[in-house]
Amino acid sequence: MKTITLCEESIYCGNLILVNAGCSLHNAAINNSLIPVDPCFPDILLQEEATNMLRFILDRISANGAIVPVSGYRKAAEQRSIYENSLKDNGEEFTRKYVALENHSEHQTGLAIDLGRKQQEIDFIRPDFPYDGICDKFRNIAPDYGFIQRYTAEKETITGISHEPWHFRYVGFPHSKIITDNGFALEEYIDFIKKYRDDHRFIYKKNRGVKIEICFVPAAGKYTSTSVQDNGIYQVSGNNVDGFILTIWRKDNDQK
Repeated sequence: MKTITLCEESIYCGNLILVNAGCSLHNAAINNSLIPVDPCFPDILLQEEATNMLRFILDRISANGAIVPVSGYRKAAEQRSIYENSLKDNGEEFTRKYVALENHSEHQTGLAIDLGRKQQEIDFIRPDFPYDGICDKFRNIAPDYGFIQRYTAEKETITGISHEPWHFRYVGFPHSKIITDNGFALEEYIDFIKKYRDDHRFIYKKNRGVKIEICFVPAAGKYTSTSVQDNGIYQVSGNNVDGFILTIWRKDNDQK
């Protein structure tokens, strides 16, 4: 076993940070590894890992430009401007449903992307991304590569955002599959995984003799320590609330 030590600032960083109306973005979450999602749209950026997975999915389903990026990473000032302009153009009720306040938007993390079906005119706030054709093909395969449809109609009271078929959030695999297969909102998943601690990890099995273990590590002040197996590959993400989600990939000794 080896010990890893996590600093308090790391609570606010990682693929699984929760950002919503009640949980604001922390300065530590701002990531400089932002790259364009498509050479044809050089100003639409995501974090590098999310960009690579998005490109892979679009290539896998042979989207061939049928799906286009509409909005990715936004600076705080841009988010504020979008909110204020929507208030003027669309009114308060509409804006509350579809636009987050500054520092409460997933777009500021570099982990969220709005996608649209390619057409001559695309609505910036509500792009068309239907539940059929190439768009639904993307939606169905996305969880295999780390993306979830973040705002569904069934979870509006939990997320505080109206149904957005076009908004996808990168959380990484296998979290994306667990969230989608169980019909969780990200808020629910953050709470769900807290039941699993180091002595009782959630087990997500993958083929080819690999077992993925997930657990929650509550923050313990300025520094938090936890242990992982020497032969395991691990990833840590803060939840932007009160601790860390530890994901470990290791050989499944029970595999026949």
